[in-house]
Amino acid sequence: MTAPPRPGARAADLQVAGLTRMSGCDWPGRLVATVFLQGCPWNCGYCHNPDLIPTRAPGRYAWGDVLEFLSARVGLLDGVVFSGGEPTRQLGLAAAISAVRDLGLGIGLHTAGAYPRRLAAVAGSVDWIGLDIKAEPEGYDDVIRTGGGDAAWRSLEVALASSADVEVRTTVHPGSAVDVLVLARRLRAAGVRHYALQRARAEGTREEFRADGVGWDERFAHLAESVADVGFDHFEVRSG
Repeated sequence: MTAPPRPGARAADLQVAGLTRMSGCDWPGRLVATVFLQGCPWNCGYCHNPDLIPTRAPGRYAWGDVLEFLSARVGLLDGVVFSGGEPTRQLGLAAAISAVRDLGLGIGLHTAGAYPRRLAAVAGSVDWIGLDIKAEPEGYDDVIRTGGGDAAWRSLEVALASSADVEVRTTVHPGSAVDVLVLARRLRAAGVRHYALQRARAEGTREEFRADGVGWDERFAHLAESVADVGFDHFEVRSG
């Protein structure tokens, strides 16, 4: 069931920063268009879309033009993924989801869980959620450079309680202080069934970020083997 948009929250107000017209990787197993929404409250060092962080940057595409494009692709695409930035930051998201749902397309959502109440408002309208869990709650400050761990883990509860398929993923890099094995065990205990371990890539990141280092290939491979033994129903490793 599609959640009603908030009064005054219009899809036309979305700051649409980008549009990938066809993707086979943003929603595993589905052929989709991906709509990137501007703005994120967090500032992860390994972010590969840092241009999408500023919240006041204007959009590059009008939502009406995006919807017109999607309308012409009905029957060719399985669905649409809303990504970012942090898409739940924008109040017009629910209205945009409703408009896409009316076309008969599936809805996917990429989120880092910064706004659990806003996630809850749209979770019932979404078929698939890709949720980034970056660390244990107490370790978030070192990753996102601001507070937010409690919000992300509340969003995890929201996602797992929804009817959507949920993939939780964690991105790692050589300088990370996150104990990913401990994190993976905690996520499994919380009820996560589908988990992906992602190796950070250098493409698009800030100049100072380093996605590789001496011995990192071996360390990452060993970490992936250890996480595989945690017991998720479905576990994926994504490199670079």
